[in-house]
Amino acid sequence: MKSLVLERKDELSLRDFPIEREEETLGPRDVRIKLHTVGICGSDVHYYTHGRIGPFVVKEPMILGHEASGTVIETGSEVATLKAGDRVCMEPGIPDPNSKATRLGMYNVDPAVRFWATPPVHGILRPTCVHPEAFTFKLPDNVSFAEAAMVEPLAVGVHAATKARIKPGDIAVVMGAGPIGLVTALSAIAGGCARVYVTDLAEKKLEIAASLSPAIIGVQAGQESVVERVKADTDGWGCDVVFEATGSPKAAAQVFEPLAPGGCVVMIGGQPDPIAYDAGAAMVREARVENIFRYAHVFPRCVAMLSSGAIDVKPLITRTFDFDESVKAFEIAASAPPSDVKMQIELPQ
Repeated sequence: MKSLVLERKDELSLRDFPIEREEETLGPRDVRIKLHTVGICGSDVHYYTHGRIGPFVVKEPMILGHEASGTVIETGSEVATLKAGDRVCMEPGIPDPNSKATRLGMYNVDPAVRFWATPPVHGILRPTCVHPEAFTFKLPDNVSFAEAAMVEPLAVGVHAATKARIKPGDIAVVMGAGPIGLVTALSAIAGGCARVYVTDLAEKKLEIAASLSPAIIGVQAGQESVVERVKADTDGWGCDVVFEATGSPKAAAQVFEPLAPGGCVVMIGGQPDPIAYDAGAAMVREARVENIFRYAHVFPRCVAMLSSGAIDVKPLITRTFDFDESVKAFEIAASAPPSDVKMQIELPQ
């Protein structure tokens, strides 16, 4: 089937690609899905530009894409909750149901998890895929395919906000105004935060952030100190939660500076190398530090919040490409235009 294939670092092609028989076989509890919309994630771009993320190395051609929505076109014999014609979004990680991590409810950290577009597992920038019913979620009528393809990145933000244990009225700082930073800011507000400071170097991204909610305040790194701003606005006390969503060692080294005593830091951004950790700054605040890896148990919550209007991701979708423009779309995404947040690709229907 025609797919967007990462042949090797810096080389993409749109071509017919053979899918292994076992990957296309419909099991009794699987559904076959016709893909509609697929988002371009930073990890997809990183594989394209670097050929690896940490221990995950692209050693042979791999189909990209893992943020997706589509329509069920076939169901397995034991599928009970979905039928042909249902509009759905899909959680891209499939754990081993018998692993200890899965049995403990932490299926996202199962070492055996098979995650779309993570070597050697293929992604879904292709016409159809087979996926377990348990990780496929029906969409309400008022949630579009484009919004549904945003559920995957939104799940990261919701998982981070959940781990932070936000209380109504909390003050938060989100470091980074990329897609994950912005969905984290929206998740923090939905979780009860009264105010969220979002920091970034790009003024345009901060303008987008501030447009999302009156509760969001943009702070341009390098031009203004978020520590001074937060301290001034909280009578010197600091914020309750800091979300690190840049993946920058420099930003990560400063996570405790705006934090109030007893506050929480949530590390979201992936760090390619070990980073400096100011144990003293954490200690004098009795700070709690949480780390997240993807997400678990939040896709239904995300769909429900999109449907109710508690979170609106539509302003984050800044550009859409046809499937035939996929290579061009990735080239543009790799250039990191400051005015773009989330780019998506629509497949032929």
